[in-house]
Amino acid sequence: MALKSHIPLHGFNLNIVKQCGPALSDIIDIKYQCVATFEGVDFDSDISFGQQKKQTVAPEKRFSVKLPSGVTVSVWKADLTNFKVDAVVNAANSFLQHGAGLAQALCEAGGPQIQMESDNYTKKYGSLPTGEAIVTNAGSLPCKKIIHAVGPQLPYNPGGFEVSRAEPLLERAIMNILHRLQEHHLHTVAIPAISSGLFNYPLPKCANTIVLTVKRYCEYLSRGSSLEEIIFVNHDEPTVREMERACCQFLAPKQYNQYNQHMSNSQATGSNSRSAAKTSSVTILIGNVNLTLKKDNIEDQRTDVIVNTTSPERDLSVGKISSALLKKAGFGIQDEIKKAFPTNHIFITKPYKLACKEVFHTFCKEKGKRGSSQVLSDSVLGCLWMAASRKHKSIAFPAIGTGALGFTKEEAAQLMCDAVANFAQNFPEKMEVYFVIFPADNDTFQVFKDKINYLQHNASQSNFTQEYDNKEDAHFKRASSPQISLCGPSEESIHEAKKWLTDLFTSSGTIDICNNFIQHLSEKQYLQLSRLTRKGVKFEEFLTNGHACLTLNGDLVEDVVVAALQVEAMLCTVQMEFVKEEETEMCLLANEASLEKERKTRTVDDSSPEFTDRFSAFKHEGLIILKVDKVENQILKVLFDLKKKQLGCSSSQKMFQRIPAQFCQMVSQIGFHAECAPPEDPEYGQGIYFARTVKKAMDIWMWKNDQYLYFVEADVLTGESTKGQRGLILPPAKGTDPKVRYDSVSGVSDISVIFSSYQALPRYIITCKKKYTEMV
Repeated sequence: MALKSHIPLHGFNLNIVKQCGPALSDIIDIKYQCVATFEGVDFDSDISFGQQKKQTVAPEKRFSVKLPSGVTVSVWKADLTNFKVDAVVNAANSFLQHGAGLAQALCEAGGPQIQMESDNYTKKYGSLPTGEAIVTNAGSLPCKKIIHAVGPQLPYNPGGFEVSRAEPLLERAIMNILHRLQEHHLHTVAIPAISSGLFNYPLPKCANTIVLTVKRYCEYLSRGSSLEEIIFVNHDEPTVREMERACCQFLAPKQYNQYNQHMSNSQATGSNSRSAAKTSSVTILIGNVNLTLKKDNIEDQRTDVIVNTTSPERDLSVGKISSALLKKAGFGIQDEIKKAFPTNHIFITKPYKLACKEVFHTFCKEKGKRGSSQVLSDSVLGCLWMAASRKHKSIAFPAIGTGALGFTKEEAAQLMCDAVANFAQNFPEKMEVYFVIFPADNDTFQVFKDKINYLQHNASQSNFTQEYDNKEDAHFKRASSPQISLCGPSEESIHEAKKWLTDLFTSSGTIDICNNFIQHLSEKQYLQLSRLTRKGVKFEEFLTNGHACLTLNGDLVEDVVVAALQVEAMLCTVQMEFVKEEETEMCLLANEASLEKERKTRTVDDSSPEFTDRFSAFKHEGLIILKVDKVENQILKVLFDLKKKQLGCSSSQKMFQRIPAQFCQMVSQIGFHAECAPPEDPEYGQGIYFARTVKKAMDIWMWKNDQYLYFVEADVLTGESTKGQRGLILPPAKGTDPKVRYDSVSGVSDISVIFSSYQALPRYIITCKKKYTEMV
């Protein structure tokens, strides 16, 4: 069950959250697996954050189709300044002066290099004619190149003749963008609706011209072309809708009727007209959460998230819901879920041919098995909080438990309704939740309808209201005092997130960030850091005893904290990229059969031998074990066994490593790496340290003021070992041949150091609390 805590906001802390709230929520999710929501806070819309201008909308794919040429065309609602593609297109003027609109946003996010290269071009060649396009470097934007294209400029409210005269120039601009891609061997491009903004080209006709030009270009494209995907990216809803409409109409006619139907339904919903609602749907308002019961096919939902319950083997051909989703999505979803790592026991996959943004796959137990009702309830609640943490606004559930799991319709309806009510009472933002019942299943629909009506009639009027024509008049909510609400899976996760935030908010103008992923920052990210000096923030990087640190200071505490959050956002990005690359490498090093093996953790029962056998060893060091999570990562096991054969080891050593809270999930995914747990003093080399006892682990990693401590118990292959020394990056050679080396090094008794992550296999993650201490 999710737990919750609150942090009041006032003064400069409130100003910081106004600037950085959405990104701060992402950091807390990645570091501590907690959901941060904000009450009584109006976010600024024009603040730069991290590596790019802060997003005003979450990236959202609206359309995708693969053309006969092999090129994919898609439509996204997103911020072009941080969209990750090979090339981003800038809607430029002929003089390449990027002082307004999209051009200004790209320059602000990418740095002065973009304008400098544009100025160099115009000094050498003069102005860029309408319909032409040139390529420059992208500065600190997350793309390789910028293509500056000059679209036709029309007068305000142009007539038909003026639009007809401009159309060939817009076609030429799009064609030249695509030619530049081919010339520079770029694979993916993000194109805005050129000329539709400041240049006054009527939006529907602009969308038609752009899409038809792309279609014509791709029809004559050879299959060996480097071009892979053309993405239409805009941040405002009217433009996104027009691009989606034009793509459906001209690239996927079969989807056009479905699009029109969807838009009609969306407009009907937006008008809050009860007369437009189908008789086979019921909606109630719980806090800010709309709960809607409807008859439909789950695979046809256009919500942000569709929830699926699948078998423990993750075989999507098992079960009616899974089978229906698999049939519509395509087999790619089956392949991905087999390879996926769980996040809080939920496997998240792309939608493929489904109309949602993501699919959440969860597991439930058959009725009668121990804890089955709680598991079903927690699955619904977990999916809701996961959707909230990923900034989704709508989620669709099937009638979980009413099929092969054996729950009665009444039991399933009660558990699901109670879970939504629990979520709604703790989540202050808007969310659309749908219970989707198969159209022919009238009995299940009626049972769920009765439960929802019962829920409404027996709740207080201040929390639950029926949906009326004027929803704003039907529901009143007292304005909240500004605060951050933290919701997490455990008391310790909330504590870690709250402590980190409190330390940040109470800093005195100097902040130290110690994280060895600092050494993985790219040149673009360092360029972004250098721009912090414009606000009077200074930063200094140093490496001491194997620990990479950044110190930030400045005259205004608020600016220093905002800068520190920029750094933390970069480090979270670097860490996620590191994990992704390592996962790919692991799959390659294992073998094809290993790709389908499970990777998960499970909490062991506190009465089991797995728990009790470890209790005394930690108790002797003044620690109380709160939780033991067993790591079950079959790919790591395969690689560990391969390493055992390579080293000729007949056995392994049980050893311990102490790690920070933010790396627990990472270790369970990709094993041990020196970045996660550098020792207090790496006197035996720059490798991965382990201790044979809990006491020695506490000596090696002496982090102070920690309420909770996290240890990983591992099997370690030490093989042939020798004494280590400072500065080693590999074990020493055994003799004169540098290719023949020891397998590991050791220090004083009870310490071993390895230099290959596959020589250690994580078995258990053990969460402890110091005796005689109280929760903060």
